[in-house]
Amino acid sequence: MPPISRISLALAAGAAAIALPAIIGLNDEAKAATNVPPPQLNEPATAKREVAVLAGGCFWGVEAVYEHVKGVVDVRSGFAGGDRKSATYDKVSSGVTRHAEAVRIVYDPKVVGYGDLLRIFFAVVHDPTQVNRQGPDVGSQYRSAIFPQSEVQARVARAYIGQLSKQHIFPRPIATKLEQGDFVAAEAYHQDFMRKNPTHPYIVYHDKPKLAALKRQFPVSWRS
Repeated sequence: MPPISRISLALAAGAAAIALPAIIGLNDEAKAATNVPPPQLNEPATAKREVAVLAGGCFWGVEAVYEHVKGVVDVRSGFAGGDRKSATYDKVSSGVTRHAEAVRIVYDPKVVGYGDLLRIFFAVVHDPTQVNRQGPDVGSQYRSAIFPQSEVQARVARAYIGQLSKQHIFPRPIATKLEQGDFVAAEAYHQDFMRKNPTHPYIVYHDKPKLAALKRQFPVSWRS
């Protein structure tokens, strides 16, 4: 949806009514998020730089979270899962392009492993039990998805989803899927959106609580 729609939703419903449930501690998913364990399987730190692509709802907040994680070198908002020709915000917002709003994360695996990024993804970034939505944003473009960039990442992601499911960390089934697809960066005005627009109503109601949760739950990984 266009940015103005996000503003309208935030103002109409209010923070208490529609804030992301896995972040602000109002339901069972929120309680589960604080107990997300570290992955039993992680990737070996063999390269100087690796890339992860994750989709967990509106990319503004997802991008902002990973920008505050130690070991992350760069984060870009964009789209993944559909045809490159349809990777524009207006087209993706229609919900028919097969794209998901996603972020591309460049990180140093010697500092933060892929499994560690996934732990933050499941615990802080979004509610992984929601299907084709996150909070007030509804549509397949807001689905929970992981786009592995290697077979190693695919193994780590599958193992971690299996671990969380087996341990019944969340009260509902995990909806996150492993998908394939190229990442295409979004328009320039979406990049670093939270940093540039800290008082935007959507940011205040839905994304700043994610940063607070990251700092609270992962103090060792937090960087200002």
